[in-house]
Amino acid sequence: MTSGRTSRLTRLLATVAGAALALTACGGTTGSTSAPTKVGPLDPKTKVEITWWHGQSAEAAAILAKLAREYEKDHPNVTINDSAGASSTDELLQKMQAGLASNTYPDVSYAFGSWAGKLAQSGRTLDIADLVKKDGSGWTEFPEAARLTAEYKGKVMGFPAVVDNLGLLYNKDLFDKAGVAYPNADWTWDDFRAAAKEINNPAEKISGTAYPVAPDEGATWRLWPQVWQNGGAILDAKGQPAFDQDPGVQALTFWQQMARDDTSVYLDQTGQKFEQMFASGSIGMIMDGPWLLYTVKEAKLNYGTAILPGTNGDHQTISGPDLWVLFDHKDAQRAAAAYDFIHWLTAPEQDVRWNVAYGNLPLRKSAETSPEFATFRTDFPGGDVFFTNLDNAKQARPTVPGYQSLSLNVAKAINEVLVGGADPKTALHDAATASIPDLKDQ
Repeated sequence: MTSGRTSRLTRLLATVAGAALALTACGGTTGSTSAPTKVGPLDPKTKVEITWWHGQSAEAAAILAKLAREYEKDHPNVTINDSAGASSTDELLQKMQAGLASNTYPDVSYAFGSWAGKLAQSGRTLDIADLVKKDGSGWTEFPEAARLTAEYKGKVMGFPAVVDNLGLLYNKDLFDKAGVAYPNADWTWDDFRAAAKEINNPAEKISGTAYPVAPDEGATWRLWPQVWQNGGAILDAKGQPAFDQDPGVQALTFWQQMARDDTSVYLDQTGQKFEQMFASGSIGMIMDGPWLLYTVKEAKLNYGTAILPGTNGDHQTISGPDLWVLFDHKDAQRAAAAYDFIHWLTAPEQDVRWNVAYGNLPLRKSAETSPEFATFRTDFPGGDVFFTNLDNAKQARPTVPGYQSLSLNVAKAINEVLVGGADPKTALHDAATASIPDLKDQ
């Protein structure tokens, strides 16, 4: 594993809000109007070839290629054409756009969860809802937020590929120097604010905490846990914006007070510097995920991990699951092979040799007792906290086509409030109003 994995996950957050909007060029609901292919059993006597865009860098690609060859050996009638699909994540999205428009799309592709609603709306995805409901599918072993991300209007478009969540990473040395107790499972947001204020030391260029305020999903999804903890929602029951109600205003006001009154927050307008600054020892604590464990370990930082602070005992977090999306080519055996391969790939026996070996969290709870996860816990101290924290990811970002533009609007509001001092209620209301047109026709 290399530090490039962290860069990939950073790009995930930096690009989904803007680039994924372009998926509307795929034609929205103007995909195939014929009946969707019913995914049945794979016939071992029928030769079938599928294309798999895994979207991974060279090191990860090598692991996945080895697994694909193993599957082919056990299924000699199946040929898997595996590739990254493009030289970067941005280009993978662009290639998928072009493929959906020209009928040259793959059978399986890696996709960020934020793309899910738009991909489903394209009319080109398979529906495996009936299959995952069957006994033995293992579907309920995936974290709830990951399952919800793969679902759209009662249909299921694929399997979780990567699961993660937001927790706290903190610098033990800076906490010790400030005489502040380490975060624990009972921490409230008031505790968080007080600790950041105590640790903050402008004279030594030390910030208590940080918030990325670039106009992208990295800013937006860090607000959602507090909105949920405050009893709020991103969308209401009718699919319209609800984040501008009191729970959202309270959450954004909290960060405004920390940033502008306490001046204890490093506001990262690039959205990419704050993680390296934390790893270098100049930030006391950050809301971040398991993808940063490799970086802080390599930096030899004396760090700890904890779940997010809570509100009235509610410590909800957010997961940003990525997906293996299955596409419909109106060929029953291609559909069967795509389903069977990804079902196999995400089973615990293979997952521990892919995700866990690559430094990601296991997809399924049953991997918790595996030797591979024991090695993961040893290699990445604090990783077990993030794995347990998946239980606190009780809600998911809405799988709707308009989420990408909504995310961008909210991120801009966060910047206006934290950097520019705008009124939180007004900024969120304006973001909600701007989001309504793209949330129509869900």
